Amino acid sequence: MALIGANELKRRTLITVDGQPYTVLEVFFATPSARGAATMVRTRLRHLLTGAVQEKSFKASEKFAEPDVQLTPASFLYADGDGLHFMDETTYEQFMLDEEQIGDARGYLKEGTTVQVLKYNGAPISLELPQFVELTVTATEPGLRGDTAAGGATKPATLETGLTVRVPLFIKAGEVVRVNTQTGEVAGRA
Repeated sequence: MALIGANELKRRTLITVDGQPYTVLEVFFATPSARGAATMVRTRLRHLLTGAVQEKSFKASEKFAEPDVQLTPASFLYADGDGLHFMDETTYEQFMLDEEQIGDARGYLKEGTTVQVLKYNGAPISLELPQFVELTVTATEPGLRGDTAAGGATKPATLETGLTVRVPLFIKAGEVVRVNTQTGEVAGRA
């Protein structure tokens, strides 16, 4: 397994620090002005298992192992009292993640949605949503005569997953909209 040097760190790099898996959120290189002083690498890291964010500094000469992490495609099957159930699309094995592991992503999941599941040492720990999902509007206020997209006005709408978003005034209940999973904003009709 190849080691990653601290001076090679970039955003979204996965590393092992003190036996724990982290993803790099930000990297700052601090070059001291004193002669012979070592370059320091300041980082903000997110723990893959707990989601905790912390800042750590390393010498540029330090090396890190890559954690046993892989992304695999999976389909969302259903949710029940125990958690959310998925099927690995490569092995067809079913597994479950609880609400805490899913977090805010729950509002973007409907049956059949394909996601990328992050596995650490073979066990699923979290998921990555596609950038856009298509969801049906189940409830929204009726638009008024003359409503147009050019006005830029929006109204609240409830989607089939229970998620509430702002939609343009001309969107009606029963229409399918594209929602950006990073921002939570509607990108238009599907």
